Amino acid sequence: MYRNQSGGFRISPTLLIAVVMAGFALCRYYGSSSTNEITGETQHISMSPEQEIAMGLQSAPQMAQEFGGLSRNQQAAALVKQVGQKVVRSSVAARTPYQYDFHLLADQQTINAFALPGGQIFITEALLMRLTTDGQSLNEDMLAGVLGHEVGHVVARHSAEKLAQMELAQGITGAVTMATYDPSNPNSGYLAQTVANMLQLKYGREQELQSDNLGVRFMLESGYEPERLIDVMEVLKKAAGPNRTPEFQSTHPDPENRQEAIRAAIQQWRGQGG
Repeated sequence: MYRNQSGGFRISPTLLIAVVMAGFALCRYYGSSSTNEITGETQHISMSPEQEIAMGLQSAPQMAQEFGGLSRNQQAAALVKQVGQKVVRSSVAARTPYQYDFHLLADQQTINAFALPGGQIFITEALLMRLTTDGQSLNEDMLAGVLGHEVGHVVARHSAEKLAQMELAQGITGAVTMATYDPSNPNSGYLAQTVANMLQLKYGREQELQSDNLGVRFMLESGYEPERLIDVMEVLKKAAGPNRTPEFQSTHPDPENRQEAIRAAIQQWRGQGG
């Protein structure tokens, strides 16, 4: 806003453009909503399940390649598929339209598991070999906990939700940058980007905790011991070491906090007959 020659005030053209940009981003985000059948949440997502499936299938080969390709350990890969399909088949996840498939990756260094949109789920050999309670034999319940958590990401549509949130954040960031940019101060857009990053961190933590909760539910429904998901958190904590990134700087909640939430989820779903 600025004062014109007649002494009145007029809205700056850049501010007007920023308002329009922000309004468009908000209308696009809040104008696309649907209720998740499993979680009961109203989500602002523009993608269809079919689009999620297509995106996941298209991305799967490249993602596998980044982790050394698929494992050559056929026995272990078959177990991953068997446990994953049991988690889906025996739980409420079977009611979703997604095409679940479970893959073991050859990477023996990176401790990781992740889900692509639409049901493509991966776990590395590095993580799989650590899912033991005695230091030797693989614990199938711990594996079910990892895969159930990843199925939770798919069921809760976190990838599609994240994409929509990123589009909203980009739109708002662009609008704030437009409204506050000062050519004489190159750092004037820093605040907008910082706010956008903080929003993304918050969403990441919430989604991880929700996936833990859903993972507990799926484990109970498919006959696995959900307490073993707490053991998985111990594995992650040990792998991170004493110098791990503090929770407030990470998109993932601290393993100790996740353990507390998992214990609460076990009580919740057992109390509901899960």
